[in-house]
Amino acid sequence: MSGLVEGRVVVVTGAGRGIGRAHALAFAAEGARVVVNDVGAALDGSGGGGGPADLVADEIRVLGGKAVVNTDDVADWAGAARLVSTAVEEFGALDVLVANAGFLRDRMLVNLAEDEWDAVVRVHLKGHFAPLRHAAEYWRAESKAGHTRAARVVMTSSGAGLLGSVGQGNYSAAKAGILGLTTVAAAELGRYGVTVNAIAPAARTRMTEGTFDMAAPDGGFDAMAPGNVSPLVVWLGSAESAGVTGRVFEVDGGRVCLADGWRHGPARDKGARWEPGELGPVVAELLASGENPEPVYGA
Repeated sequence: MSGLVEGRVVVVTGAGRGIGRAHALAFAAEGARVVVNDVGAALDGSGGGGGPADLVADEIRVLGGKAVVNTDDVADWAGAARLVSTAVEEFGALDVLVANAGFLRDRMLVNLAEDEWDAVVRVHLKGHFAPLRHAAEYWRAESKAGHTRAARVVMTSSGAGLLGSVGQGNYSAAKAGILGLTTVAAAELGRYGVTVNAIAPAARTRMTEGTFDMAAPDGGFDAMAPGNVSPLVVWLGSAESAGVTGRVFEVDGGRVCLADGWRHGPARDKGARWEPGELGPVVAELLASGENPEPVYGA
């Protein structure tokens, strides 16, 4: 390994299984000290226990790396603060936050219950914001004390956040919110030496294997292996990625794609207030001269 993140302190949330586990192992393999965060919940967020995080930390230690476990709920304000404190107290610093934790409660909108909406938005969106907020406070204090760190944040969105996904209104909304949070955080935290980027990964995990055909092949390259996502995340977490911020990358298999987000498109300006009856032809002209949106997943 290249030692790309040698000595850096990394927090990975939702690191007990799937993509998060792959991130934790990949950072450790490149020399990072890792805080493995996972509450050990079921796919729908129920239950919990430190077992999965303990197993990943043990894997890292067996391979000669350094890891500690944190089982706090990242969407709990005090829990997120303890997560950041764990990194600083155990390893003396925090350099990288990889926000990855999440779960699913899929329903069509006409069947989606309030608690199913609240739970998914809470763990994905607040579960990204709360650790980010406490990490940002730490990095601001470090900067003001004259110890500006080459800090990095990698957020986890989804194709569902970029394009939408039928049957996942709660998940799609939360993942789209993460994209907005990423751009704002990148703009606000750059002064403290922090870059903030997001990924939209596709891989075989508990959240995808029941919905998509992602079975591992009998031989050859396993395009849907979770570990395929992690090299980009490790690079984004390195000092080498300075200057890359506020961007979104789709990543799966051997593909890395820069996602081209919302931007100003065709416009017509009357120079005065429009009458409602005037706007039909105007909107038709705008639509005719603009790009068609990509289809929603499952539509």
